[in-house]
Amino acid sequence: MAERIPATPDNWHLRPDGNGPRFVHRGRPEPLDLHLGMFLPTLLHQATAEQQERFFMPAWNLEITGTYAQTEMGHGTHLRGLETTATYDPKTQEFILNSPTVTSIKWWPGGLGKTSNHAVVLAQLYTQGKCYGLHAFIVPIRELGTHKPLPGISVGDIGPKFGYEEMDNGYLKMDNYRIPRENMLMKYAQVQPDGTYVKPVSNKLTYGTMVFVRSYLVGEAARSLSKACTIAVRYSAVRHQSEIKSGDPEPQILDFQTQQYKLFPLLATAYAFQFVGRFMKETYYRVNEGIGQGDLTELPELHALTAGLKAFTTWIANAGIEECRMACGGHGYSHCSGIPNIYVTFTPACTFEGENTVMLLQMARYLMKSYNQVLSGKLVCGTVSYLNDLPSQRIQPQQVAAWPTVVDINSPESLTEAYKLRASRLVEMAAKNLQTALSHRKNKEVAWNLTSVDLVRASEAHCHYVVVKIFAEKLLSIQEKSIQSVLKNLCLLYSLYGINQKSGDFLQGNIMTVSQIPQVNQRIMELLTEIRPNAVALVDAFDFKDVTLGSILGRYDGNVYDNLFEWAKRSPLNKTEVHESYYKHLKPLQSKL
Repeated sequence: MAERIPATPDNWHLRPDGNGPRFVHRGRPEPLDLHLGMFLPTLLHQATAEQQERFFMPAWNLEITGTYAQTEMGHGTHLRGLETTATYDPKTQEFILNSPTVTSIKWWPGGLGKTSNHAVVLAQLYTQGKCYGLHAFIVPIRELGTHKPLPGISVGDIGPKFGYEEMDNGYLKMDNYRIPRENMLMKYAQVQPDGTYVKPVSNKLTYGTMVFVRSYLVGEAARSLSKACTIAVRYSAVRHQSEIKSGDPEPQILDFQTQQYKLFPLLATAYAFQFVGRFMKETYYRVNEGIGQGDLTELPELHALTAGLKAFTTWIANAGIEECRMACGGHGYSHCSGIPNIYVTFTPACTFEGENTVMLLQMARYLMKSYNQVLSGKLVCGTVSYLNDLPSQRIQPQQVAAWPTVVDINSPESLTEAYKLRASRLVEMAAKNLQTALSHRKNKEVAWNLTSVDLVRASEAHCHYVVVKIFAEKLLSIQEKSIQSVLKNLCLLYSLYGINQKSGDFLQGNIMTVSQIPQVNQRIMELLTEIRPNAVALVDAFDFKDVTLGSILGRYDGNVYDNLFEWAKRSPLNKTEVHESYYKHLKPLQSKL
């Protein structure tokens, strides 16, 4: 069965045909997104064989439609605070689901408002008088055939949002609603008929769907930023304005250094995130395959890395999309540019599947744990393996004079080393500040809160290092020298621009000297000039079709102005030459003059 069901967001959109469903990726939200991207994968990875037979195939064939109900009105990212309860009744072998407070009402799940008839509900499991934490349950919420809410279920749409108009985000309230024991997803944790709880080998397995979606969001950050860059760079090659030298023709605005400085670092970031997105996808499937064979060794890092990179990439992409919009001038504000739609569709990623600050703090917990393991003499592996070298990275003042010979601003490998040193220093600094706070206060939660800004900085530095490292390593796998040369310029620009933005970290850590920072800035300006001839080709290489971009400004053929005029003429306000409001409001006023 598994071979038939690659239901992932990479082939997201459902299109039925004679042989059953097909999935085709598209860029806008739709009511079945959570059915395809969360409900099906949850069943695939957390249901037993019997449950898959009972629920998965009907869901695959759209006989049932589902969503993933985790977030509540009063709690989102803090999963331990979720209030929905599932209490086991051994007499009837049923779970009784309740929303005991207003804040416990499930809130936000896509497709819940009007589309879904089932939901995977995350609830606090109670059995034999004890709470065992969050577990997932398959909950029918609407009657098949009539689609009416079942007795004990209150369900509906939560109302208009900032964007995402196509998506029926919903609420779900349950009052003593009973489901069979077999509706608890029991591939890992189980409740036996008498109520005995059988714990999973790892509690993190319950959150497999979240990890999956977070890893997907890293790739979505790349796609969304790449779309915005494509539009802004193409339009900047079409738009002519002002002159660089008096009397000369108006140049393409892409020839202005200020425009290049706005867009080319974002273009480099889009490429960096593309490679990181592929890395996360491959890592997720590799680790998940290992989990299927009983190997959970890499699960903690996967859990942390998806949280950290989800936050790091979505924040940067979100700000970058807005920067691209403003780089398009006044026309960027119009829906014809396509960028407003990209922004409102993508910006929820900064808060859904985990609010970003909390996600970075989750990453920080893993970093602190890894740091303490190193201090105790253990070796750590994976993306945190650089912490094994902590003693050798404590640079003494007398070594600083020799340090510029180590950091080569034209070497991706050397720049990766610089980012590694920065991450190492900030992780160590956060760990020491946390320890200091703990020495003054016995409450570790209070100490954690008082150190949280440092912890977030450490997580950001770690994620930044991982992105630079992956980009630099990608260059080594490219055989075509001309392509490698162009991508190397992007890699250098991404790395050097990050140093420019975070120069204080590199200076305070004695990783670079004051005299090197002007060299970094000068090299950035040189790279802008070197990237300029290939800029349009680089965005074309993303291979977005015009229908996917939905942009007049970012058209592949560059025929912007004729099509902009035609687009405006199709405005609903132009259906009549004289709008009815004239007769209703303006004419009566003017007739008095």
